[in-house]
Amino acid sequence: MDTNSFIFLAGILLLISILASSFTVRFGLPLLLVFLGIGMLAGEDGLGRLGFDNPNLAFFVGNLALAVILLDGGMQTKASTFRVALWPSLSLATFGVILTAAAVGGFAAWLLDVKLIYGLLLGATVGSTDAAAVFSLLRNSGVKLNERVGGTLEIESGANDPMAILLVVMLTGVLQSSDSLSVWLFLGQMVQQFAIGGGLGLLGGKLLLLVLRRVPLIEGLYALLIISFGLAVFSGVNLIGGSGFLAVYLVGLTVGNGRIKHEESISQVMDGLAWLSQAGMFLLLGLLVTPSNLLTHGLQALAIATFLIFVARPLAVMLCLLPFGFRWSERFYISWVGLRGAVPIVLALYPVIAGLSNAALLFEITFTVVLISLLLQGSTVPVVARWLKVSVPPAPAPTTRFSLIENDAHHSLELYEFLVQTEGIRIPVSIVQNVPSVTVSTPQLVSLVREQRPIVVNAETVLKLGDRIWMLLHPDDVNDVAQIFSQQASSSFLLQNFFGEFAIRGDASLVDLAKAYGVPLEGLSTDDTASDLLQRKLGKHLVVGDRVRFGNIRLTIRQMHGDQIEIIGLKLQDKQV
Repeated sequence: MDTNSFIFLAGILLLISILASSFTVRFGLPLLLVFLGIGMLAGEDGLGRLGFDNPNLAFFVGNLALAVILLDGGMQTKASTFRVALWPSLSLATFGVILTAAAVGGFAAWLLDVKLIYGLLLGATVGSTDAAAVFSLLRNSGVKLNERVGGTLEIESGANDPMAILLVVMLTGVLQSSDSLSVWLFLGQMVQQFAIGGGLGLLGGKLLLLVLRRVPLIEGLYALLIISFGLAVFSGVNLIGGSGFLAVYLVGLTVGNGRIKHEESISQVMDGLAWLSQAGMFLLLGLLVTPSNLLTHGLQALAIATFLIFVARPLAVMLCLLPFGFRWSERFYISWVGLRGAVPIVLALYPVIAGLSNAALLFEITFTVVLISLLLQGSTVPVVARWLKVSVPPAPAPTTRFSLIENDAHHSLELYEFLVQTEGIRIPVSIVQNVPSVTVSTPQLVSLVREQRPIVVNAETVLKLGDRIWMLLHPDDVNDVAQIFSQQASSSFLLQNFFGEFAIRGDASLVDLAKAYGVPLEGLSTDDTASDLLQRKLGKHLVVGDRVRFGNIRLTIRQMHGDQIEIIGLKLQDKQV
């Protein structure tokens, strides 16, 4: 195939995939499944009849794409989620992968009638969740998970690749050399992978953050600088024996949570590159497989996928999260969103490249397991979240943000756009009359845009639905200002039903609440607050959406600042929650 033909076909496949993705949203199907399906349709058994049999190229593209996806995923992960999700995530990313691999391995060896080590290799291949699938589905599912569940899933998917890769590489090496697997060698390799990858990832992120702040570039080059630096760290760490996947994720995490110039434009470019990486990778992996071969062991693959989804993954999650105080509904949801995607398929190429005898069998079963996972689990992410009540109503937020000055946390200057979502409200007089200054101590109005035209604003101006407000703000004031323009959303049935009809401060007196709502005073101290009650009953690391019953009322955390409960929703209850 000549160069022009290759570029033409690649462009057509990407175009069809992107256009088809708009229709899948209506049916709730994951977009990644579309890219995979288009690749299969274009392959030798499909309509395109394209013959592609180059596992080395697919492996190279897969690793490159996964590095970009993890870099972007790290940039979108908020460091605040580590407060409640770090240790649970690390438990799932290490022990969870090992438990899942062992359980699936034993079952697969029995079912396929192969040596145990081949079963374990298959278990290790499908043992980790996929960052591309998890990041994509959680952020495009239309639901907002509570911070404990969402953070655990995101950090786990970004951190569990090293363990899965280590298991696959070591088991493949044992099968090639016929040596026995050394537990001490495995533990040493695991520590090395995590130590080098983690240390250099954080150090590289700090260095990149320094470069972004100090080196002036054309705006469009900042995202390319991040990509090139991230790929250099990824490959460099791999060369010296660390985990490049963990390192590149931590680079993204460090940069994404630091204050940098042109953050909005960088985020848009990074998202586009991550989507291109996902689309290209899944298209290529779809081309690599021969669909007719999947039917040969289709029933065994279905049985293994069923065992993985309904037995191995839930068992591993329940055991790994046992010490961390997760609710049962949260554990069930985390086990359900153990999505398999590109990572298992790329890992399944290790035995193929190594030339192992059962490599084709392992690859075909892995591919089928991924298809079932994306189809079954991926299409039910929002439905199961609502059913298990692990989602929270989204908080009002600005539609656009631009960083103008980034000196430090106390002297930053940022421009935000807010969409007015209700009729008849007025901008507070203190904001209208505030005189712009270099230092933002109070919110400052910049412009009101109505029907694409700027409007002169005074204390009598009544806002209309669809107006866009541009304001200079300190980042700490964003949530409060967003509430002003989102009163309709704040008073909606959804929020009232979830948080309650009233809002109280976290330091509200429990005794006063008890007297107001007829709750018995036994056991209450005059110093007890609503926040104390929540922490006493639920533990230390609380998140928005956590709730307790207090007599005939339900208290639900509505807003937090770090570990401090600021606002609590109050709802009258007639029955137990």
